[in-house]
Formats: sequence, C-alpha cells, structure tokens
Amino acid sequence: MVKSFLFALCLPLLAAAAGAQAQGLAPDALMKSISDDVIGIIKQDKDIKAGDREKINALVDAKVLPHFNFARMTALAVGRNWPKANAAQQKQLVEEFRNLLVRTYSGALSTYKNEVIQFKPLRAAPADTDVTVRTQVRRPGSEPVSIDYSMEKTPAGWKVYDVVVGGVSLVTNYRDSFNAEVRDGGIDGLIKSLANKNRSLETQAGGSSK
Repeated sequence: MVKSFLFALCLPLLAAAAGAQAQGLAPDALMKSISDDVIGIIKQDKDIKAGDREKINALVDAKVLPHFNFARMTALAVGRNWPKANAAQQKQLVEEFRNLLVRTYSGALSTYKNEVIQFKPLRAAPADTDVTVRTQVRRPGSEPVSIDYSMEKTPAGWKVYDVVVGGVSLVTNYRDSFNAEVRDGGIDGLIKSLANKNRSLETQAGGSSK
C-alpha cells in the first residue's frame, strides 16, 4: 500500500541526533536536521536496498523507536477499551503494537526511490507542548501526499504519538479493528491477535530474505 510505504519512508525522520544538542531543537528543526543523514543511509546501504531485514530492523530500532510514545499510541488505538486492561495486559499490548508497526513498515525502507520530503512552517508558540509537524512527500509520477506528526514534549524530548497520512490517522485506523477484537475475545483476544500477526509477519520476512 502506498500509505504504508510513505509512513515507513518518513519514520527515519524521527531519528535521534546525538548528544544534548538535539534536545534543544524545536520538533520540526530536529526532524529537518536529521532527515538528510538518515535518508542518506537508506540510499547508500546496498544491504537495505536488497531487503536485508536484520539491517532494516536495526535501523528502525536505533533511529525510530526512541522517538515514539508507543504507550500513548497504543492507548489511543485501543480507545475506550484501554482502561479494561490491567497493567500487565497494557504492557503486552504496547509491546505487541510496537512490534506490529515496526514489522509492518520496516521492509518498505528498502524501496526508497528518491522521494522529496518538504516541511511546512510550524504553527506553534514557543511554550506549546503539543504540536503538529506537517510534511509533504513528493514521489515521481505521483500526487504529493501529506504526512503530519502529532508530537508532545516530554522530559525525554519530543515524542510522536500519532501519524496522519493523507488525512488518515494511524491510531484511528487501528481502533475499529481493535474494538472488534476486544468485543469478540476480550483484551486477551486482542493481545493474541496482535501476537499472531507479528509471528506471521516475522515468518514472511524470514522467507523473503532467503
């Protein structure tokens, strides 16, 4: 899917710049400062281009995961059913949802083909702690697609808690299916369903890398 590809393409924009320098940057400035470096890795790494899942996953783990608030993303995706989960179940949900996102989109990094990412001016006051960073991805021969990042300022720095691709929210997109899973099998049923999806994606990745 095009949206899956575009989301995966823009995940590396959330990579960490080393040291305290990155902590002082505005969210859009942080993303701008690191995008060229990370996309450069994708362009130049022949193993990633060839679909080496281990290297792709390592890139995602190192550059992406630290800048997503997966706990909040999962709570938003589970929606009204989140309070029904106990602490242990919530921890499992966060882990499985994080793994699902990483495994779903990591493979798309190998299909990068010189897309151009444009950042729109940040509309936020200096004191704001919840902002939207708006970007547009242009692909040769295709209409540009907007990708917006909902970000919150935390003691650990700016974190993404939702991504809106072409007007479709990532967390909202999962909410209906998650609600259906909970309705049919409870919280444990949702956890089991996510775990099964992750195992299936892992098997597919193993087969495609042979």
